Amino acid sequence: MSENTINAALRRLGFSGDEMTAHGFRAMAGTLLNESGRWNADAIERALAHQEVNAVRAAYLRGQHWEERVAMAQWWSDYLSDLAAA
Repeated sequence: MSENTINAALRRLGFSGDEMTAHGFRAMAGTLLNESGRWNADAIERALAHQEVNAVRAAYLRGQHWEERVAMAQWWSDYLSDLAAA
């Protein structure tokens, strides 16, 4: 899914480009995941689908940190549910 598709959906939901963007969600998640102190920085980068600049290293990173990434996704889901309930 392209960033423009997500941005278009955000506009239809009533968010302006000054309020939220697709990249804004990634920046917010990256900041909060890093600040939690719970997760390996490489696992966070993989979860956010950031590209590895080293092509050789990237070829072997596809499944790296998988279990941690699954746990991180659950933690993030729980975090957002807690925010919604507050």
